[in-house]
Amino acid sequence: MKKLSILLALAASPAMAATGPFFSLGNTDFVVLLGFLAFVALLVYLKVPAKLTGMLDARAATIKAELDEARALREEAKSILATYERRQKEVQEQADRIVAQARDEALAAAAQAKEDLKASIARRLASATEQIASAEAGAIRQVREQAISVAVAAAGEVLSKQMTADAASASIDDAIAQVEARLH
Repeated sequence: MKKLSILLALAASPAMAATGPFFSLGNTDFVVLLGFLAFVALLVYLKVPAKLTGMLDARAATIKAELDEARALREEAKSILATYERRQKEVQEQADRIVAQARDEALAAAAQAKEDLKASIARRLASATEQIASAEAGAIRQVREQAISVAVAAAGEVLSKQMTADAASASIDDAIAQVEARLH
């Protein structure tokens, strides 16, 4: 089967389709071959392959230049990215330091506020203690004064009931003598 299909493919080729001698102008295959060879000769004469090669080389050079530029841009982008990442890292570290410093300052301020509060409480307690002591002393003084005035009044009543006019004048003379002795 394979042999038969190969034989039929060779028999059905365009060269076998034309009738008559191959090298005659009556054979269409020969005329097409001559036209093709003339076309190729014209292309070679007009230096079309060289122009095509030049255009392809120019295009290849343009593509190579674009690739080199793309590589350079890629490297530049990588360096810029690395710079920004480094800056971001530095900024993050600085932000962390600021936060830590703020936290430390807040803790120090809280500790200072506690100390100030303790000192304020101690001052208020001392002031309250002094006020209580002063009030106690005032109350004691007032009680003593009241006791003295009551005692003097009671003694005056007792003396006035027991004392006669002569004893009163002798008592006054003694008091004047005591005052005179203290002043001189």
